[in-house]
Amino acid sequence: MRLEKCWFCSSTVYPGHGIQFVRNDAKIFRFCRSKCHKNFKMKRNPRKVKWTKAYRRLHGKDMTQDSTFEFERKRNRPERYDRNLAEDVLKAIPKIDKIRVRREEKHHKNRMKGNKAKLLKEAARELEQGINLVKPPSVLQKDPSLTLPQIKVLVPQQQTEENRPMEE
Repeated sequence: MRLEKCWFCSSTVYPGHGIQFVRNDAKIFRFCRSKCHKNFKMKRNPRKVKWTKAYRRLHGKDMTQDSTFEFERKRNRPERYDRNLAEDVLKAIPKIDKIRVRREEKHHKNRMKGNKAKLLKEAARELEQGINLVKPPSVLQKDPSLTLPQIKVLVPQQQTEENRPMEE
């Protein structure tokens, strides 16, 4: 079973799925869904469309420089079958997956590192713009109509016989 990559978004195209477009110069373009095909026909650049893998890689959203991606590369020439080599590859796959997951987590952590400071800065800016909406506590004590009404909810402490779980 041959799995192809979508020309536009780089996702996997499974056999029997997607659209194939052949240009006059015999270049073949495969698309995973009509969304990618329509964007291609509109002559959009995948590097400028935010949901594509090309955009994410270009803007540092996805990992690009990782040696574990070399195992996924497409190889057109057939390899001579070697039982020992196949066994070694099958043993290495879980290790490679573990390494890839760890690197992706580290990449995500590095991307989110400055996020907290950014959120604090946005919150400060929003507070600065709407400071006139904030009432000081002294005004709230004088005029209780400015505060939200407090609602008391009674929670029963003991369970009745109907609500008790069955013990056997």
